[in-house]
Amino acid sequence: MRIFARGNFDDLRIDILLTSPLFDEVRQRYATMQRFVEQDIPCATVESLILLKLYALPSLYRQGDFTRVGLYENDIATLIHDYEPPLDSLFAQLAAHLSDSDFTQVKGIVAEVQRRIRRFSQGFTKED
Repeated sequence: MRIFARGNFDDLRIDILLTSPLFDEVRQRYATMQRFVEQDIPCATVESLILLKLYALPSLYRQGDFTRVGLYENDIATLIHDYEPPLDSLFAQLAAHLSDSDFTQVKGIVAEVQRRIRRFSQGFTKED
């Protein structure tokens, strides 16, 4: 079953979320309404983007899709760095929708992302 679809709204590319238990939960708990061309459209929040990207990672790894894995992990890193969302509550939501082994791997990926963010925050010293 496909859970995502892509489309265009004039010049705007949009990702369309199809239904599954996690997607219904994201739509109900993590969507915000935005006005586009005189119509209110539910849009993803930072938390929902992180949840959905983390949820997709195990499948992308199994498919061997290195390019999309890199893009998703970079998106996750950027969102965590820029917005500092409450990861524990996101993990609690995600745990109910992933196998134990997938959840463990996803938590490991987030730990790696957090190490990168700490390393970035420390910066490099200027060489003389």
